[in-house]
Amino acid sequence: MKIKAYAKVNIFLKIVGHDGIYHLIKSRFMKVKNLYDEIEIVESDKFNIVGDINCVLRDNSVFKAYVELTTKYPDIKKWFIGKEIRIHKRIPEMAGLGGGSSDAAAFLRLVNEKSGLNLSTEELIEVGKKVGSDVAFFITDADVADVYSRGDVVVPRDEKALDLEILTPPIECSTPAVYNAYKQNFFNPQDTDFDTKETIELLENYKPSELNDLLQPALMLYPDLYKYQDFGFFSGSGSSFFRVK
Repeated sequence: MKIKAYAKVNIFLKIVGHDGIYHLIKSRFMKVKNLYDEIEIVESDKFNIVGDINCVLRDNSVFKAYVELTTKYPDIKKWFIGKEIRIHKRIPEMAGLGGGSSDAAAFLRLVNEKSGLNLSTEELIEVGKKVGSDVAFFITDADVADVYSRGDVVVPRDEKALDLEILTPPIECSTPAVYNAYKQNFFNPQDTDFDTKETIELLENYKPSELNDLLQPALMLYPDLYKYQDFGFFSGSGSSFFRVK
C-alpha cells in the first residue's frame, strides 16, 4: 500500500489578522506534481514508523496523525497490528513546501481507504487539523485551493496545477521564527482581492514581495536568501522559490 504526498507552493500568502494565538491568513495553495514524498504501509512483525525522519518520533507529523486517528477512532488500532509505516522523503524540510503536512494527510487518506474506516473528507480534516493547519488542504487532494483562517478552511478552485520549477536553497527556515519576525517588524494586516483572480494573472502582474507577506521577514532572518530571490516567487515561510516552467 503506497500513496504519494505532493508538495505545495503558496501562489500568494497574505496575513489578514491575528486571533491572539495564531496569524490568520488568506492564501492560495497549489500542488506540485513533480515533487512528492511517499507513504507506504507494509506487513511486518510489529507496528513501527520508519523513514528519513529528522526529528524524534513524537514530533513527526505521521506519528501525530496516527495518535490523533487512533485516539478519535480507537477500534482502528487493531488494523495497525503487524504493519510498518514507511516514510520515503523527497520534499525538502523547512522549505515552505508543506512536506510534513502532506505526509500526515497522505497517511490519513491511505489508512481511511485501505482499512475500511471510510470517513468523509470533512471527518478526516477534523483529525488532520489537530496535526497541523495545512493538513486540511492536502486531505482534499485539490490541485489548487484558496485557504483561509489558520490555513484550515479550504475552498478548492477549478484550476489545474501549473508545471512548476522549484529551487530550494541549502537554508532551513523556521516557520515560527519567520512569523514572529513578521509580527515584530512588519505586522500590517490588509485584506486583498487576490482570491478573486486567476493564478496566472497574479504571477504575471505582481511582485514576489506583493504576493507573500513572509518574504521580507524571511530575508531579514536569513540574508543568504537574497542570493536566490531572483529565481522567482517565494513559497510559505521559505526557503523555496518557484517559477512556472
